[in-house]
Amino acid sequence: MVTAKTDKKARPKPFLFPQFCKACGRCIEACPKNCIHVGRDIDPLSGLTPVIVELEACNGCGLCIDACPEPYGLMPAEGEIDMSLMDPATLFGPRQTTAPKPDPIPDIQVPLPDFEPMILKGTHAAAIGALLAGCRHVFGYPITPSTEGAELMAKLLPQLDGVFVQAVSEVATVNIMYGCGGAGLRCATFTSSPGFSLMLEGISYMIGAELPGVFFNIMRGGPGLGNIGPEQADIKLLCRGLGHGNTHAIVLAPSTPQEMLDLTMLAFDLSFKYRNPVVVAADGYLGQMTGRVKLPKTLTRPGVPEWAVYGDRMHRGNLITSIYIIEADLEIHNLRILEKYERMIESEQRADCFRCEDADWVIVACNTPARMAKGAVQELRDQGIKAGLFRPISLWPFPIQQLTPLLNRAQGLIVAEAGPGQLEDEVRLALSYADVTKPPPIDHVRRYGGVLPQQQEIVDKVTALAEA
Repeated sequence: MVTAKTDKKARPKPFLFPQFCKACGRCIEACPKNCIHVGRDIDPLSGLTPVIVELEACNGCGLCIDACPEPYGLMPAEGEIDMSLMDPATLFGPRQTTAPKPDPIPDIQVPLPDFEPMILKGTHAAAIGALLAGCRHVFGYPITPSTEGAELMAKLLPQLDGVFVQAVSEVATVNIMYGCGGAGLRCATFTSSPGFSLMLEGISYMIGAELPGVFFNIMRGGPGLGNIGPEQADIKLLCRGLGHGNTHAIVLAPSTPQEMLDLTMLAFDLSFKYRNPVVVAADGYLGQMTGRVKLPKTLTRPGVPEWAVYGDRMHRGNLITSIYIIEADLEIHNLRILEKYERMIESEQRADCFRCEDADWVIVACNTPARMAKGAVQELRDQGIKAGLFRPISLWPFPIQQLTPLLNRAQGLIVAEAGPGQLEDEVRLALSYADVTKPPPIDHVRRYGGVLPQQQEIVDKVTALAEA
């Protein structure tokens, strides 16, 4: 004999706000119990004739509430609404599994034999770095100057029991990554500035659901469609605009093909360490230029994190969501995310310094412009001007911990970038947050639209400042 469960929560029945009812009749058609009828009396506040709701036969199905086009026309009756019915964590009751709470399956480092150095372009180096990091799932939509990374993955992944999917758009790409990251799998995409813009909503969802994933943004000239030349005008977007809401991600800025590989491997580790997307930001030249790349001593055979919705019995009790209907719950979630950002800021600042120990003039640059700046430092030193290069490797969090010790001696900072001052904005903002109230004067060398600052331009700027 089957008995009905008595612990089910009663579904709320509808309550009509007559002044909001437009008498459209949609609720009448939606009600399967014929509880709603055409009205007869005019409501003095609206001048319309609201429907009549009779609840004797109502089973609380809620179809009338869904059908009502007015936000406050038909609502659950006061005192009957149970917000937990709309909470994904409780909507279908306890997870139906008898499996114990899963333990994480750890990653394994597999030794690699010694290889001769390879000559690779930047996007290919990043692709190989992703493979060595254990990534076997890549999704994307072709866009110059990032496409070669996706093309190489499309050739190699099927041979490695991996998956490459050319999605129908960048919007589709990021949502596929949401699902793949939710399964605890290492996934990535190659894109460029306009395509990255289309992914922002999905990135916000991934951050909200605390999901890993690596995004390669090979920055190109803008705004709009722009061109395929190298630019660094996405820094604002990467550091301050990753979709709606409370969003941040670690942003790594390589300057050589070797760093494209090394920082890619780091990006996957950080993405899973913090359960958060990570962006590898390069410019168009770096994506296309070739360089000497040495492979690491080990590759990663990834495990399965305990939080993953992996599809097996062990992980059946897990839930991935960014939906928190109750404001207090969403506030708690945001506080947890903020605490995670603080841990990133404290632990993940990275920079490289070249001849900064006695520098009177500190040049700040990243990506390909850092290579021009390094040449400028050498030339200035030959002229007797003590210059140094401070190269932020993490654009967010900005490596202010490494910059501040250089300020006591420096007579000035010169920010060299292929963009309208977005790297300089990060420098100034980091100084402000660090309570550096009297930094050295800050100047800059900027180029736009896919043109890079040249070595001689940087030399001329520092020389003029030193002689002033």
